[in-house]
Amino acid sequence: MIQTSRLNSIVIGISLVIGLIGLGLSIKSGLLAFKSLERSVIVKGLAEQVVDADTVIWPIKFSDAGNDLASLITSVQEKNTSVIAFLKLHGFDDDEITIGTQTVHDKLATEYSNNQGFKFRYTVESSLSVYSHSTAKVLNASSKMSELAKQNIVMLRQDYNNRLEFLFTKLNDIKPQMVQTATQKAREVAQKFASDSKSKLGKIKSAKQGQFTISDRDSNTPHIKKVRVVSTIEYYLSD
Repeated sequence: MIQTSRLNSIVIGISLVIGLIGLGLSIKSGLLAFKSLERSVIVKGLAEQVVDADTVIWPIKFSDAGNDLASLITSVQEKNTSVIAFLKLHGFDDDEITIGTQTVHDKLATEYSNNQGFKFRYTVESSLSVYSHSTAKVLNASSKMSELAKQNIVMLRQDYNNRLEFLFTKLNDIKPQMVQTATQKAREVAQKFASDSKSKLGKIKSAKQGQFTISDRDSNTPHIKKVRVVSTIEYYLSD
């Protein structure tokens, strides 16, 4: 009876040892598989595309000076009419032209004026704006502004708040293709890395689409834009 009990104990002990060995091997295999899955590579893919601007904002400002304010205002209004006629002559419609404000500067009203040293008391600045989807019309008309100078219309210099602005507003139309291109280029880089490291490229672990940027292609052609996006993608690697 005692011998049978000892035999059973031995069998149970051996079974436990075998079970523990099997569990250990199973855990080791699982850890190795998990570790293998955790191997990855992070790569970036760049996509760029050159596009034409589709919208133009063209602020037009001129000034006139005189000593009789009423006559000066009348002169400015007449010059406004001449500028509008110039724009229509070059193909712009009424809905593309907006008449802005007129600002009057009185030199005698300034704090530091000494009532001397200037020829004209009043200066009036007038502004108009062109909003168009035709860059060709704007480029053509803006290159011929000297025609207005012949009519004694003095244009003000463009500054940051008063400059010809070309925009590209159809980004959503090209986004899908650009994201696809960036993803493909990222995969090419990852595939090269995997090949060099004697590994196999797996599925995507994570992906991050970068911000789209739109800039002038160069300083001489602001109506031609460069759209750019960088995608960051992490791939699994396996042996």
